Amino acid sequence: MRAAIVRNFNEDLSIEDVADPACPENGVVLEVAACGVCRSDHHGWIGEHPRIKNGSILGHEYCGTVVEAGARATHAIGDRLIAPFILACGSCPACHTGVSNTCPNQIVPGFSAPGAYAEYVAVPFDHNLVHLPETMSPALAAGLGCRVTTAWHALTDRAALKPGEWVAVHGTGGIGLATMLLAKMLGAQVVVVDIVEEKLNHAKQLGADAAVNAAETDAAAAIRDITRGGAQVSIEALGIEATTNASIECLATLGRHVQVGMPVGHTAWMKINMNAVYMKNLAVYGTRGMPAWKYPALLGMIERGAVDLSPMVAREIPLSGASAELRAMNGPTPPGTAVITNFKQ
Repeated sequence: MRAAIVRNFNEDLSIEDVADPACPENGVVLEVAACGVCRSDHHGWIGEHPRIKNGSILGHEYCGTVVEAGARATHAIGDRLIAPFILACGSCPACHTGVSNTCPNQIVPGFSAPGAYAEYVAVPFDHNLVHLPETMSPALAAGLGCRVTTAWHALTDRAALKPGEWVAVHGTGGIGLATMLLAKMLGAQVVVVDIVEEKLNHAKQLGADAAVNAAETDAAAAIRDITRGGAQVSIEALGIEATTNASIECLATLGRHVQVGMPVGHTAWMKINMNAVYMKNLAVYGTRGMPAWKYPALLGMIERGAVDLSPMVAREIPLSGASAELRAMNGPTPPGTAVITNFKQ
């Protein structure tokens, strides 16, 4: 099969012909229909994720069709499936209590196993996978496995967002844009923060109530002014110190900060304004992924048209185009996300 392989950090992925993946006994092999290019992949591409080495295949936002099924697989050849990026074991206490996204035995293709920047991907623990709705394009479905589900879980489980509350979203990339769209569907008021005016305008066109350019003003102060005292919920979607502190400092008393952006490498340790946490009685939550059992309800809402997530997908690219997308993440990026849908080029 063709795959895009990490050979040297910060250099173009190597497009190579490699052996097809072996089918796990407890899972399936998918012919990949689409795979998102995510900022988490960028962390691996630049060498800041400890599990990415020479020879790694990135790609954790994917969907596809089963071409081989193991003896203990729960799906069959021909099934069209979406994969959450966290593949939980299904048998540990975390899985049995509904928090499978914290499973200690989890496997994450693209990080702890070969990913989906390839024509085929092996997927163990396939009980996590869910059927791709007939009406949903593979390009849109690919982003559900990480960005959309992570945003949904952050809003509904961690932040327990209520209608009418103000949500501040720091960063309007894939997760930030998904957060804004889902928060609006839930009846919240949303203020978005970025340093790219084009992305702020894009978010406002899609329904954001207000926008703040952090390159031009104190974002936290601007949000407190817009919301008349501070947001009730703030989502940090980049994983860096500046936006994490802005997220904490923009909150109203008793507000909830949710850390969605991944702090890794040089951002793993940050100086945080704990005085703001203390004085305003804030709640600080971490979040990563979403339990697989929550997929059907989210997919049902998307199918019914409760929320239109199609604006998230800005570019469909070939496998050979992934390197350019990763390199672009070294600086400010344009609106929307890129999805690999052509694995022959």
